[in-house]
Amino acid sequence: MVPFSILDLSPIVQGGTVAEALERSRDLARHAERLGYRRFWLAEHHNMPGIASAATAVVIAHVAAGTSTIRVGSGGVMLPNHAPLVIAEQFGTLEALFPGRIDLGLGRAPGTDPLTARALRRGKPNTADTFPQDVVELQAYFRPAERDQAAQAVPGAGLAVPIWLLGSSTFSAQLAAALGLPFAFASHFAPEQLYEALALYREKFRPSESLRRPYAMACVAVFAADTDAEAARLFTSLQQSFVNLRRGAPGPLPPPVDDMAGHWSPIEQAGLDHAFHEAIVGSPATVARGLEAFLARTGVDELMVTAAIFDHAARLRSFELVAQAREALSGART
Repeated sequence: MVPFSILDLSPIVQGGTVAEALERSRDLARHAERLGYRRFWLAEHHNMPGIASAATAVVIAHVAAGTSTIRVGSGGVMLPNHAPLVIAEQFGTLEALFPGRIDLGLGRAPGTDPLTARALRRGKPNTADTFPQDVVELQAYFRPAERDQAAQAVPGAGLAVPIWLLGSSTFSAQLAAALGLPFAFASHFAPEQLYEALALYREKFRPSESLRRPYAMACVAVFAADTDAEAARLFTSLQQSFVNLRRGAPGPLPPPVDDMAGHWSPIEQAGLDHAFHEAIVGSPATVARGLEAFLARTGVDELMVTAAIFDHAARLRSFELVAQAREALSGART
């Protein structure tokens, strides 16, 4: 069976608070653990009024402390925003607290707007250009410390924290292949180079100490409900949120609407239809068909699903229906 995992952005809904968003993330992780999901990842975003996971390592600790078996990690930490040593110490601490349950997914985007990126990076230009070197440096901090090593990650040195490279283009796919690392593609919002990136990763993969054969994961938005119409209505919260973001006015996750007419222009609709080309929205039967087709097209080793749903009960139900669809697909194949 292809394992299923969850990416959560700790959405802050209109009228809600950060504290409520973080508690709902932990509750969703517990729900996912009971349903058999493998991982629960959180993403680093800054200056985003609708996302509560900016301090990603802190939120990972909050979620891991409320669960017992599911792997918890970053999807991802934006490494150019940080010194590699700091990330090694943070995730070394997490691994010490929750041994065998922590993942470190790395991205090279800023996770925010240009002005905030400059504030995060203290005005340093082109810090993403050193991403490959920074990944190698970070890997070194997790190896057992040498006797004469001056700068060590404490905690961190000697701890087996799995490192993933994340991306929405071919750049990280090729870097993951060169370094022998697992790779995750962000097809939930940028599907254009999904198949090219997966092909390059598999073609160019070099075995490493941590991974002998390529291991690819793709993330896809999945909104499931009892009917196609209900799922489509839930999906409008994310659609509205992306319209607001592209207009330069990000905000809390809005409640769903019955019809998106009047909420976007034809050009905005076309842009979002492209961004969410791989999204799977519908009833259990629709979702099962969509998941089966996506897995067949991509051949991924693991699938990560995400859904920004306004109502928490509906969000829990959506991930429950996805888990049921996975079981049904598994049963059909056996």
